[in-house]
Amino acid sequence: MDVVRLPGAHSERDAVAVEEPLEIRINGEPIAVTMRTPGDDEELALGFCLTEGLAPRSAAPPSDLAANTVEVVADRRPVARNFYTTSSCGVCGKGALEAVAVEAAHVNAELRVAAALVSGLPEQLRAAQAAFAATGGLHATGLFSASGDLLCVREDVGRHNAMDKVVGWAFGEGMLPLEEAILCVSGRLSFELVQKAAVAGCPLLVAVGAPSSLAVELAADRGVTLCGFVRDGRVNVYTEPWRITE
Repeated sequence: MDVVRLPGAHSERDAVAVEEPLEIRINGEPIAVTMRTPGDDEELALGFCLTEGLAPRSAAPPSDLAANTVEVVADRRPVARNFYTTSSCGVCGKGALEAVAVEAAHVNAELRVAAALVSGLPEQLRAAQAAFAATGGLHATGLFSASGDLLCVREDVGRHNAMDKVVGWAFGEGMLPLEEAILCVSGRLSFELVQKAAVAGCPLLVAVGAPSSLAVELAADRGVTLCGFVRDGRVNVYTEPWRITE
């Protein structure tokens, strides 16, 4: 796209992040529209349905070949039908506050990770963000092994979408629950990201930015170790600090 750079009024072409709607159907019925960056749409739909507690089994393009649509075969239907999520809010449009609190088992994994390893994860994630390097406009979630190897990275205009894509990938690989893995996100820690990590059974969630109060409360309740402001060799551990060793 064209952009005018100031000062100097210099006009040139610039790369921007793509944002388009995706309709998610369950058993033929439209149940959600999310604003996302196209790509890995089946993973996104699977991760979305998993973290909404809908027990998906598979995802594929619909039989009518409708554009920007994914058909999911799932065992459950959502409490609130036809909700809409923007790229900035993964819980907008829920019919009731109770619908936000998706049931997730307490995470009891005995994973322990060195603080030095945790402190290096955001840098590894940033190095793998090719689309962010080109546009500066995408969030990312990375899935790491307990030894710090990057297993999967996904980027999206919505931080919740990036998380859903990674969870959907892990589902397809038969890796759930993520008892021996670490999730790392490129921005702040919101309630919805902790919820998704807990549903995926991940014991450790790491972020460059700050957590919200509700994110900390939910992590404490579900047994998830929450690390924020992970940068420059520092780690702030907000919940379950016994998993982080020095």
